[in-house]
Amino acid sequence: MATVAVIGLGGMGSRMAGRLLDAGHDLVVWNRTPQRAGELVARGAVAAGSPAEAARWANLVITMLSGPAALQEVVEGPQGIAAGATDSTTLAEMSTVGPPAVRRLAAMLPDGVGLLDAPVLGSVTEAESGSLRIFVGGPEELAQRWMPLFGALGSPMHVGPLGAGAAAKLVANSTLFGVLAVLGEALALADGLGLPRDIAFNVLSGTPVGAQADRRRPAIESDDFPLRFALSLAHKDADLVVAAAESANVEMPVAAAARQWVVAAQEAGLGDRDYSAVLAHITGTARAG
Repeated sequence: MATVAVIGLGGMGSRMAGRLLDAGHDLVVWNRTPQRAGELVARGAVAAGSPAEAARWANLVITMLSGPAALQEVVEGPQGIAAGATDSTTLAEMSTVGPPAVRRLAAMLPDGVGLLDAPVLGSVTEAESGSLRIFVGGPEELAQRWMPLFGALGSPMHVGPLGAGAAAKLVANSTLFGVLAVLGEALALADGLGLPRDIAFNVLSGTPVGAQADRRRPAIESDDFPLRFALSLAHKDADLVVAAAESANVEMPVAAAARQWVVAAQEAGLGDRDYSAVLAHITGTARAG
């Protein structure tokens, strides 16, 4: 068993850390708000005083953070991960930060430190059950070394060299926002044309978005969107998708349009709700119009 440090104990990181404890690994934790470590410490984890200290104690350091700025904050500086990592350390960056942040991270780490970018697809439910999909980028030998440990968190897949994990996550996310936008607009069109919601859902069940329509129907009808992934974080992810497309000179007008719905929903005050509440914004805007 390995000694693993988890940096970032939000909804995802805390559940992933719990899975690693359950699998028998020695666990070191650090969070900017120390109180979030309390439950894990009570279960046997050790709280580090800084990211650097956590890195010094661990064979594998996992970062699960809100975005590129948070990653930079915990890696760089005298108390950052880079200050404590050695040539026996592997860092697995599992947040959604995009390829440029991974390249900066690689440049900041001392020579000899192993680095994998391994962002996850799924939210708190999947993190708790250990059913995340994990896109692992990095050297084949290093990736294979840590595959068994990633298996405690979900289903890892080696997708290529360093940066490929971050790229794969953006490809996956580009579909999530697009499908939500299409579903929301379809329901808005049904409202506008006077088609009752129950009929609209029956119609949509036989279309390519049928599974999403069935899954989202209870939340849409009750206007209760259980918080699994905050819309404010979805905004960050949508920005990363659009920026990556621009950087690669790939035209993605659908992704850009889907991002605008996410932005509009956050500007309407839904940033603290689940990202799927964008559906309520789309249909509510249509009714108001």
